[in-house]
This record gives sequence, structure tokens and C-alpha cells, in this order.
Amino acid sequence: MAAEVPGHAVGIVGPMSKTRSFVLGLTGLLLLTAACSGDPATTGAPAGRGGGLSKVVLLGDSVAVGEALPMAAAFEASGVEFQSLAADGGGNVVGPFSDEHWEELPEQLAAAEPTVVVYQLTSYDWGSQQEQQAAYDKLLTTVTGVGAQLLFVTTPPIEPDDFYAPHMADLERAPEVARAVAAGSSGRAEVLDAGEVWGSTYQQVRDGVADRSADGIHTCPQGAARFTNWLLARLADRFPGFTPAEARTWANTGWAADDHFKGC
Repeated sequence: MAAEVPGHAVGIVGPMSKTRSFVLGLTGLLLLTAACSGDPATTGAPAGRGGGLSKVVLLGDSVAVGEALPMAAAFEASGVEFQSLAADGGGNVVGPFSDEHWEELPEQLAAAEPTVVVYQLTSYDWGSQQEQQAAYDKLLTTVTGVGAQLLFVTTPPIEPDDFYAPHMADLERAPEVARAVAAGSSGRAEVLDAGEVWGSTYQQVRDGVADRSADGIHTCPQGAARFTNWLLARLADRFPGFTPAEARTWANTGWAADDHFKGC
């Protein structure tokens, strides 16, 4: 079974046991290699050459916490440093608890010395358009102040419960606000549309395998791996010397058994 993504195909298959032992499908690997025309992975270039991409820092909420698990394995296999500053129940730069986050974030980013900061818009990015824009502008200034590029990434579509329902207008507006900030950044920021991975609506199962948690918010190992594969390919587009490791080198290294993955 291989979960298809436009331009890429990656699948995590295997017995759905308590240990959640997953492996990447060989067919998915072959399709992935063939689809990534121009990707260094197709040229035979050895993995582990960052090509100017020395360190990636991930920001986001608990959705990003789960995605950081395969990302850590994938970046390690690709010879690039990776650090997750994503946080359960927060990690946002606007909305509830963001003031507390801002007390630590600038120092954390300065200490991390990243090349790229990936901010996956969070399910807590609540606020008016003006509040969102001020926060994203502040994030851009902070990130560029430590010499890094900023990549906003849209969040996976959610199935809102009573907690999220009053804030859906804010969450739906956030990508457009981020695009406005990126458009005025003179190339220092960009927005990546992860709808290429997730589609436009929440979908729990893909090709018979749990892709998203039954809670309507989080990802399962297959979804987190598909997202990781997609993100590495997008970074390879922007850093031509960066060679992502083949997915088979990181897909079954134990991260899928983490207790973070629930409802899968």
C-alpha cells in the first residue's frame, strides 16, 4: 500500500501492531525517485551533503511534535542538523499562551543558529487579521535576525470539535495572512501549501492505513512520514546542493512506536 501525494508517492506499510513497526513500500520508493525529476536523489549524489542547508528548526504545536519524529530521523540520515521547538498545547506565535512563548523564542532561535526555520501554522493561531499579521511579521524579523530563512507551512485540515469551532475563521484566514507577510519579505520568507500532502479536508484513512488521528487533529505515522518526505523534497528544490536521504533509510527506525501517535 502506498499513500499517493501529487508528485511523490510514499507509503508506510506493515502490521498494525502495538509496536507499530512500519516500513516504506518499495513501490512507493521507486515512484518517489522517478517523480522527483531534478531532485539530487535521482542523480546518485551521496546523502549527507547539506548544500548550504546546515540546520533546520521546526516550530509548531502538537501536530508538529508528531511530525518532528520522522523529520529528526530523515534529517539525520540526510546529514542535516534538526531541532524541534514545537510544543504540545502551544508553540504558536499568536493566540493563547503566545506571550509566554515569545518570552523564550528569540533566545532559543539565536542559540539554535538555524539555516531555515519552518513554522507550521498551528491550531492555536487565533486572533484578528491584524493580530496575526503583527505576529507573523515579528516572527519574520526574529528569524531573519538570526540569519535564517522562514518557511511558513500550512497546517493539516482539521475536523473541529466544540473547542475549535469558534476559531475556524481565524485558522482559515491564517495562511492568507502568512502569504501577505511573505510577499512583503523580499524573499526572506515563503509559504508552502501542505495541501499537496493532506488535501483540502480532513481524511483519516488513506489506502486502508490510518493517515490522521481519529481525534480529527493530529497525524499518524503514515501521515507524518508523507509530510516529512514532501518537506524534504521542497527543501531540495530551494537548496539544490541538499540531497535528502532515501526514505527507506529513515522510515523504519523506531520513531513510529512513539506514544505521541494516538487514535491511529
